[in-house]
Parts: sequence; structure tokens; C-alpha cells
Amino acid sequence: MSGTDAKTVPAPSRTGLAVYALVTRLLRPVAPLLLRARLKRGKEDAARLGERYGIASRPRPEGSLVWFHAASIGESLSILTLIRRLIDEVPGVNVLVTTGTLTSAELLSQRLPKEAFHQFVPLDHPAFCARFLDHWKPDLAAWVESEFWPNLIAETDRRRIPLALINGRITEKSFQSWQRAPGMIADLVGRFSVVLAQSAASADRLEALGAAYTELPGNLKHDAPAPSADPHALGALQHAIGKRPVWVATNTHEGEEEAAAQAHLSLAQTRPDLLTIILLRHPARGPQLAKALSGMGLSVVTRSSGDVPAAHTQIYLVDTLGEVGLFYRLSNLVFVGGTFAEMGGHNPFEPARLGCALIAGPSDFNFQEAYAALEEGGGMLRVLDTNAMTQTIAALLDDTEKRMMMGEAARRIASEDSGATERTLAALLRLLAPKQKT
Repeated sequence: MSGTDAKTVPAPSRTGLAVYALVTRLLRPVAPLLLRARLKRGKEDAARLGERYGIASRPRPEGSLVWFHAASIGESLSILTLIRRLIDEVPGVNVLVTTGTLTSAELLSQRLPKEAFHQFVPLDHPAFCARFLDHWKPDLAAWVESEFWPNLIAETDRRRIPLALINGRITEKSFQSWQRAPGMIADLVGRFSVVLAQSAASADRLEALGAAYTELPGNLKHDAPAPSADPHALGALQHAIGKRPVWVATNTHEGEEEAAAQAHLSLAQTRPDLLTIILLRHPARGPQLAKALSGMGLSVVTRSSGDVPAAHTQIYLVDTLGEVGLFYRLSNLVFVGGTFAEMGGHNPFEPARLGCALIAGPSDFNFQEAYAALEEGGGMLRVLDTNAMTQTIAALLDDTEKRMMMGEAARRIASEDSGATERTLAALLRLLAPKQKT
């Protein structure tokens, strides 16, 4: 099995799940404290806190309902095309999408079609999960990638709601963690009627953890369209920037913004008109970062202020959501974040589809196959640290021909239709068809 040392598949055991359910019941008094702490840190929506207890904030629509659960932004974006195709194929179907983060909720409010809507996933307490399922009564549940909430999965299965794992992903780190509870994960994985893995390595790991059979339809993130851009906003930014050299650091995490700022300071010694655009993975960090970068002696403008970069602006800090398509069209040179911060990297396909030459650090466990394909195909360069990143950016800013060649290579690789959406849709329709007849 690829990437694992497992020799035997563990036998499912419901003991671990029973213990987990008991512990979560006993921890019921902690739930309000947890949510209050998250609310204080800006990680919950006060107006929708009831959803975290399984209390719906809207009535269930009439007709069939398919429920997708996605952890956060990346997983949510990966299923948008699939949701659109499902709605086209099944007349009258309603789609519920649950996530656990404010940023994903905000993005989905902008991107979901009118037949689909968002709710926050309930905390994984048996009573909250039961309340959630009693209200929504989904005809099919599709879990995206790798977020396994044991009580919610068990409660869904107990109601004989078909479960599908789509775009399944298990990193080596997650695999090793789940091996500490082999019977429990085998029980959970075994409850899925369909297990669709996004890569051969994830398929091997899922089977080693207890999946009886996995399919390899491809990676849904490979099929997503290029991010769009408002033409008026794009025109305003292009006019403001003019012919200044520009590079973008996208999906950045803590520490990576400072690395981008250090790179800018070095590069600006020979390129005083350079503009660095930083797209934050978590926009709520914007005010804090703007202050920190200004403290480094840099002239910073935030996107949320409504201002465009002035002639003296050095850092344009994008602390908004849903606008990445704007900034990948302003520069064809992009550093992909999460690769210095040991986060396993983020989706490289969005900038690649728009012809951007890509740079990434060493951490890539979320997208190993994609990064490898882009690197081998000439669309991405890998760097080990800030100094190497700075040198690589300098070289590519000076070599327009190489930058364009890399961008075209990235576009070609990212635009190869994997067929993942259609194959995943077919698997979901097979599960949904019997429910529609009953």
C-alpha cells in the first residue's frame, strides 16, 4: 500500500465509538463555554449560534435534499461545480452544505446557486446531531475529503441515510493518528456506501483503515473553473498599478506574510516600484497584520478599506474573500501559501488555470500529486526558505520569457479535465436513485 506500513485491515469495532459518544455526552456542559470562547475570538456567528447545537435557522424545503459536509474553504470550493451539476441532473433537488468556519460560510453565501444553502455543522454531540438530522432528513449525505465527526456519521448511518465519502483524502499524518484507534476508524469508514478517493495514496490509506472498496474518480479540485473577476474592479486595479512589477503571495498563514514582507524589502532595493500583493487565508487577521507590516517600515493598504494601491504602496493586503481571480490576473507570478507554514499547501489549480508561474515551499502533503505534476511539468518551482524564495522571485521578474513559459505549463496541466466531477456525480446519483423511488 502506498505510503503506509499497514499489513492487515483492522476489524471494525463499535467499542471506540460507544466510548466517544459517552464522553461527548458527559462533556455537554462544556459546549456553551467552547462556543463562547470561539465567539470571543471571532470564530463564530452570534446570530447563528443555534446551528452549532443542531437548531436549524430555516425550514426544510419540500422535496429531496442532498447534504454535503465540507470542513472549510478549500473543500467548499471543490464541490461547487458538482453541486451545480447535481441540481441540473435532479429536478427539484435541494442542497444543504455544512461547514465549520465563518470564512467558508461567507464564501458560500456568495457562490452557492439558489437551490442550495448553508448551515453550520453541529458540534459532535449525539443530541445536537440527532436534532440536526431530525430537522433536515437528508436523502443522501456526502462528506468531503477527511473530516470524520464520529457521532454525526453514526447518527446519519443509524437513520439509514446513504453516506458517501467524496474526494477522500488521508494524509500520512492523519493515517498515523487514526491507527491509534483502528477499530473505531474501521467502523466509521465502513459506514460509507461509497468511498471515492482523490489519489492512489489516499485510496491505499483508506483501505488500510478499513474501507472495503475505494474508487478513484480523480480530484474534484482539478475540475473547478478558473476563478472569475469583476471587470470594473479589475480595471480599477490595473489603472492604479500601471506598469509596476507585481507578485502575489496567496493563501498565506502566520509567518508567511512576514516572509513575503522580507522578500519585498530585499527585492525593492533594485526594484523600488515593486508591488507585493498578499492574499490572507484568514482575512480576520488583516488589521493585526497591517499594523505589523507597517511596523517593518512598509507602506500598506488593505483591500477591506476600499482603497486601491497608490504609487507609494508597497504591500497590498487582501483581507477579503471571493476575489482571488482579480489578483491572479494582475500578476502571473504567485507564491502558494501554506507551504512554509507546515500546513501542507493549498490549491495550486486556481492560479495555474489563469497562467501564473508558481512558487511553493517544501510543505505539500495536502496536494502532493498536484505539486509534483506542476513541478515536473515546468509550471512550479520549489524553494526551501525565504532567501531562496526571494532569489527565485527576482529571477522570474527579470526573465519574462521563462515566467510566461511556466505560466503556460501550469495552465496546461491545471486545465486537463480529470473527469472527477462527472464520475463523482454518477456515484451520488446511484445512491440517490433508490431514495427517490421510495
